Amino acid sequence: MIKDITIGQYYAVDSPIHRLDPRVKLVGTVLFIVSLFVAEGVFGYLAAAGALAFVIHMSRVPFRFMTRGLKSILIIMLISVSFNIFFTEGTPVADVLILRSMTWEGLEKAVYMAIRLIMLILGSTIMTLTTTPNALTDGLEKGLGFLKKLHVPVHELAMMMSIALRFIPILIEETDKIMKAQTARGADFESGGIIRRIKAMVPLLIPLFISAFRRAADLALAMEARCYHGDANRTKMKPLRYEHCDRGAYGCMAAYLVLILILKFVWKGWIAG
Repeated sequence: MIKDITIGQYYAVDSPIHRLDPRVKLVGTVLFIVSLFVAEGVFGYLAAAGALAFVIHMSRVPFRFMTRGLKSILIIMLISVSFNIFFTEGTPVADVLILRSMTWEGLEKAVYMAIRLIMLILGSTIMTLTTTPNALTDGLEKGLGFLKKLHVPVHELAMMMSIALRFIPILIEETDKIMKAQTARGADFESGGIIRRIKAMVPLLIPLFISAFRRAADLALAMEARCYHGDANRTKMKPLRYEHCDRGAYGCMAAYLVLILILKFVWKGWIAG
């Protein structure tokens, strides 16, 4: 399951989504997440799923590789779905044992919750799979540059987020090495139930934290040795500039949001009627 985490990884391939400005992808990701909470009914979720499928196709990232990240949220999804099924008031599914606690309203809400969570993860994963950490840092810093007038350390915040994303695959690889080393010494991470597996993961924490702090210290020393002082008088090798495809992408986002809002009001009118 450790290897299945895809957030923070970059999939190198030439595609229209890869060539977009990182600011466009950041804005698009935020708007897509907002649209998932605004959308209502079958038509709204179908529109969101269609837009997501189109972007995945245009990104040229294998769908099987992208869906690997869903395994890491399986437990969270099951908990969320279970709470919605059993704790939502409404009409019981059947008058038989455990089915008395399940309601049709809860089942409907759980299905929408699961679909929303899956699309949220996939939408967020597309951004990191198609954007390098350096480009993501530049996009955040450029996009939030107006906050500098309010004395917000935009560059430092963008750099911290970039370092955090870059460290995710490194720590995953480090965790895998530690697991293999402990497995060779007799540790068992596969057998038993969920509780036993969680307990078996506890011995991984100490060496993993030590490795993370050591890497952080090495990174800090390297930045100090190179006289890194934030964004003061720094220039960019590839400054960000909007192209025609970026403006077209913004237009598609606006059309998508309008469609989601229209479908929301249509769905409300259909339910009320």
